[in-house]
Amino acid sequence: MKRRACGEPEGPSRRQSRGRDEGRNRDRGLSRDCGCEWGQDRGQSPSRGWGDEGYTVRELAELSGCTVRTLHHYDELGLVRARRAANGYRRYGPAEVGRLQQVLLYRECDMPLADIKRLLDDPSFDARGALAGHLRELKARRKRLDGLIASVERTLACTEGADAMSDRERFEAFKQGLVEDNERRYGAEARGRWGDAAVDASSAKVRGMTEGDYEHAQALEQEVKDALAAALRTGDPAGAEARRAADLHRQWLCCFWQDGAYSKEAHRGLAEAYVADDRFKAYYDAVAPGAAEFLRDAIRAYCA
Repeated sequence: MKRRACGEPEGPSRRQSRGRDEGRNRDRGLSRDCGCEWGQDRGQSPSRGWGDEGYTVRELAELSGCTVRTLHHYDELGLVRARRAANGYRRYGPAEVGRLQQVLLYRECDMPLADIKRLLDDPSFDARGALAGHLRELKARRKRLDGLIASVERTLACTEGADAMSDRERFEAFKQGLVEDNERRYGAEARGRWGDAAVDASSAKVRGMTEGDYEHAQALEQEVKDALAAALRTGDPAGAEARRAADLHRQWLCCFWQDGAYSKEAHRGLAEAYVADDRFKAYYDAVAPGAAEFLRDAIRAYCA
């Protein structure tokens, strides 16, 4: 069969075939350009017109924007399991499509696949509530981008002769983005552990940072990593090098925590999270394998 060249008009039979495919997708409550939507009624699974067949792997890949390999991987992980048709091929019905949508939305929030699976497998998981949460996060992300765009536009205006921006104006949108990104990634855990008042006070401190404050915090963060790498080579989490790394870590925390909020108990608690939470663990293990656990042990010794 001759392949159609790029830009070559479709023949009648191809247009008819594609039209039938798109019509079938619309009957199922989905369209090619909507991604993995729930269906025609918001919040409802697309139950009309599905029959017993469902989507093939390739059809769902085209519809969702995933690759076939990704869908196979999700199936193997038990994240989005396909049903098996009588001929042995994978098929995806309304429940699987709805679950895939949740997976893709959580991946947009940088959540690890293992955490997504635990969340979706929880019997108390609320799909409608999760979608509402996704919507809030997307709006927050849009707000951050709007702020960054406004900041860049103002900077460009300054280069064209407009009034110069103050340091506070220059970094206002950037700092607000940091706060919102931190809230999106860690807000639920932080508020559960420390309470709303502590988290809000920390966010206010970040918003009030000067350029010098921020650069100092960035420099301390790098010092922590360098000191941690040096201490790790000694193999002694209670040694002088490890103690220095833990003290630098304390100083770095105090850049972001409200004044007077630091305590050894809080420091130890955060260190435990560095090992228990895959996101924190990956951040510190990027310094060197085992760095997260070593830092936890060093902080334990420092705070003893």
